[in-house]
Amino acid sequence: MSVPPTVSHDHPALLASPDPKLAANKRLVYDMYRIVLQAGHADRAHEFIASDYIQHNPNAAQGLAGLVDYVRSSRPEREIQDTLDLPLVHLMAEGDHVATTFVRPEKDAAGETYYSSWFDLYRIENGKIAEHWDPMLKSDPKIDPNTKKL
Repeated sequence: MSVPPTVSHDHPALLASPDPKLAANKRLVYDMYRIVLQAGHADRAHEFIASDYIQHNPNAAQGLAGLVDYVRSSRPEREIQDTLDLPLVHLMAEGDHVATTFVRPEKDAAGETYYSSWFDLYRIENGKIAEHWDPMLKSDPKIDPNTKKL
């Protein structure tokens, strides 16, 4: 039996930092994830994403337009929630980078649930997300992370 990793239920604590720049960077990523990736509001991506955004996910095109297209093609619009309801393990910031970790429930060949982790790393520049890394492979289909809840 696979045991799910422990998730955080105290998002305000994850967002807090004695360094105002780090707190602002964490809030930027959190709100982008909440509004654009969780709620699917691609029309608001420009509030968070730089126009010359560098994308290291091989299944999404470069730039703000590439992210908007990816979001529109992989998830419906949903109501914007006040908090992330995806299983967030941790959110951390250092310098101009913010990292997120989420629990990712999956099914094996026998249909049994197991748990993996999903990591994203973002680089912030001039108050917007300028670059993104994740472990997506070219052979992976586009996904809606909202289908990966506990």
